[in-house]
Amino acid sequence: MGFTRAELLEYRDRTVEDLVGDGCRLLFVGINPGLWTAATGAHFARPGNRFYPALARAGIVDRVIDASRGMSEADAELLTRRGIGITNVVARATATAAELTVDELRDGGRRLRARVREIGPRVVAVAGITAYRSAFGRRDAVTGRQEETWDGAQLWVVPNPSGLNAHETVDSLAAAYREAAVAAGVV
Repeated sequence: MGFTRAELLEYRDRTVEDLVGDGCRLLFVGINPGLWTAATGAHFARPGNRFYPALARAGIVDRVIDASRGMSEADAELLTRRGIGITNVVARATATAAELTVDELRDGGRRLRARVREIGPRVVAVAGITAYRSAFGRRDAVTGRQEETWDGAQLWVVPNPSGLNAHETVDSLAAAYREAAVAAGVV
């Protein structure tokens, strides 16, 4: 399944449901849905996104999930059964995260904190240092475990898996994701 640019643009400002099941231990947080994600309804769905290959390489899941055509029920069940959840800082889909305003990121950050209280994961892993810094006013934050906790959950900032984050590889992403997963008791 492919989309033309015009078809993808029809999904601007749409939202994608969180993927969260009972017993979520590790909540991954994207910046916001891309247009491909909005079109398929599956997080990190754009072909070439390294999120699912990194999860597999890290041993968090036992196979690479292909969400480019949507999330299959079996793949969604695999993630939720493993205690993995996925949400976003900002709910609305854009072509690039650069389209988000600082106010949107801050408002999204407040909503995210409330969502974390509802879900109660052991670990929250925000994928993207720049968005984390903007959303939470932590200009000096670095990737890795943060000193603060959110309602008892450890807070981690992990690299964004987008192909635009060219200095990261599947291996480096897997190493960062594995650290958060070990802290969450997922692996």
